[in-house]
Amino acid sequence: MKQSVYVISNMDCPTEEALIRKRLGSVPGIGELSFNLMARRLTVMHTLDDDQAIRDALREIGMKTDTGPQCQPGSCSTCKVESPVVSRRTWMLMAVSGAAAIAAEIVAWSGASEQSVAVISLALLSIATGGLGTLKKGWIALKNFTMNMNFLMSVAVIGAIAIGEWPEAAVVIFLFALAELIETLSLERAKNAIKGLMAMTPEIATVQLDNGEWQDMAAADVRIGHTVRVKPGERIPLDGVVTAGGSSVNQAPITGESIPVVKAAGDPVFAGTLNERGMLEFRVTANKGNTTLDRIIHTVQEAQGQRAPTQRFVDQFARYYTPAVVVFAVLVAALPPLLFGAEFEPWFYKALVMLVIACPCALVISTPVTVVSGLAAAARQGILVKGGVHLENGRLIKAVALDKTGTLTHGRPVVTDVVPLVEWPKDKLLQLAASVDAHSEHPIAAAIVSAWQDGGKTERALLPVASFESITGRGAKAVVDGQLYYVGNHRQCEELGVCGLHVEEVLGRLEKEGKTAVILATASEPLCIIGVADTLRGHSAEAISQLHALGVASVMLTGDNQITAGAIAIQVGIDDARGNLLPEEKLAVIDELISRYGKVGMVGDGINDAPALAKASIGFAMGSAGTDTAIETADVALMDDDLRKVPHFIRLSRDTSRVLRQNIALAIGIKAVFFILALAGQATLWMAVFADMGASLIVVFNGMRLLKLKATPPTSIDR
Repeated sequence: MKQSVYVISNMDCPTEEALIRKRLGSVPGIGELSFNLMARRLTVMHTLDDDQAIRDALREIGMKTDTGPQCQPGSCSTCKVESPVVSRRTWMLMAVSGAAAIAAEIVAWSGASEQSVAVISLALLSIATGGLGTLKKGWIALKNFTMNMNFLMSVAVIGAIAIGEWPEAAVVIFLFALAELIETLSLERAKNAIKGLMAMTPEIATVQLDNGEWQDMAAADVRIGHTVRVKPGERIPLDGVVTAGGSSVNQAPITGESIPVVKAAGDPVFAGTLNERGMLEFRVTANKGNTTLDRIIHTVQEAQGQRAPTQRFVDQFARYYTPAVVVFAVLVAALPPLLFGAEFEPWFYKALVMLVIACPCALVISTPVTVVSGLAAAARQGILVKGGVHLENGRLIKAVALDKTGTLTHGRPVVTDVVPLVEWPKDKLLQLAASVDAHSEHPIAAAIVSAWQDGGKTERALLPVASFESITGRGAKAVVDGQLYYVGNHRQCEELGVCGLHVEEVLGRLEKEGKTAVILATASEPLCIIGVADTLRGHSAEAISQLHALGVASVMLTGDNQITAGAIAIQVGIDDARGNLLPEEKLAVIDELISRYGKVGMVGDGINDAPALAKASIGFAMGSAGTDTAIETADVALMDDDLRKVPHFIRLSRDTSRVLRQNIALAIGIKAVFFILALAGQATLWMAVFADMGASLIVVFNGMRLLKLKATPPTSIDR
């Protein structure tokens, strides 16, 4: 199966999508069609030798293909085609059309017959300058047996002409064309929410050449391994790792948080972020088109092509709604004259009004605009949602399961306590333990060394060590200044026979607090106990509190022992803590939670929690900035380590669902009111066009309200 991708400049409405689906559906060898209306991109899966049949079919229905089948998203500039701005010529033609339509009405109102030469001439001028496009689209729809809004409008205009309503036909075609232009301009705002991300990456980068000189070149030409320099106030053009300099960087495009992050040598930087203060030099780690920001843009664009449940329902509803209304309009025009001898013309006019009202554009367009606005709002806050289905289903989550290490905690053990058991200074005891553990590769040993050297910020000396030996499952031992020292766990302490009551008391207290105890001892006495723990993230408790406020239960899943799990759960306020879990046991817990609550979210690091993330109703990947794995495995990727984005996503999902329901109610409600007015003879064709245009604009602007939804303000803690 081959894949061909096309950018179609005049495809930005569900009307065109339906027409394309119907036409390409009759071409042999064509399989799945995928639409991204906001990017005007059509993806066709097919078994054809070449794509000429596809191009011919698209040309038959008036669709202009601007790119070839080899063009892939993000691989060329044409894929990022800009939405066409309404040209001056189009506005001039619309002005002529409007003036001619109004003039025709004025001439008719002044006493001239609606079938007079002057009125007909003005009406034809209005239709020729403002309505030929609509009539052409209506003819194409008729040939393809598609009852879209262009077909319905064309029937209404031709019908009005047939009964001699020339001025009204001109006004109707002008208002409809004007409504389409206004709708295009309105939708542009929703599209710009995504396109704004594309504009954040500079096209030029300052690169160091082999001879050491610096030169500006196109960012697309910079390769992995090149060194790039960014001055204060400039945006970073590519992903990389800082090699020299220091500065604070605003990472809002990636993480959604505007608090600057301090960057120094060894820290990652991301394309599109803003260097605020100092000069930075970094080694490029991703080419243009493969940066974290590029992947965010690509994922959000792909998400737009996935239909949310409400959108699928609306599309299905519109398939039956429009033909049903057409049949009803025909009955309204035919039955009263045939059965009751009523005059044909008034009932025919009512039927034409109903056809105009029947245009399902407001109803069909309400869902994609709302979903895209929600996806864009989430992306702005550093929440990457991989489809409208997840955005809409987030409101149904009743419980969230969270991994402990790297999710609720930092995932890095640190020294929290140094409890002397002899009359020695704490610094001397910590230096001894660090000197022994400096030769070990265990994470807890690294934490003790880091504590002595203040996280690498100081160059505090380690003591010379001899005869170092790692003791599997217990710890290590080494000779320092002629004395043999042991650094290890409770088991090693017991085997040495130096665990007295005081030692057991301290060990018990640390274990109840969820900490790992490390004992420094000689062969004859314990010297001190060091508490090591994976510390909580500063916002974990706040995130759990927000989940509870939303009525969402919280469950912690960890491979750590139950005592540690319980201690962490108490600190952050988690409802249920499950310890000693293997990966397959986490899957069983997710199954249990789904059977109890229905929809369940799972938050993990996107790698070792991948099975549980896949099993949950919605999987959330933590800390996914710069990682392909998290973006690929999770349904929702949190572009930094802020757990508060999980409750924010649920709130956004609930708001999106509420706006979707509002838009559907508005679209159907307005049409229902005008149906009643039409039957009562109180609605005219131009009023029906105004109602259709108004309904479309209302649902567009109502959906775009989601762009204003803000996340919980970040705190300075844990930065």
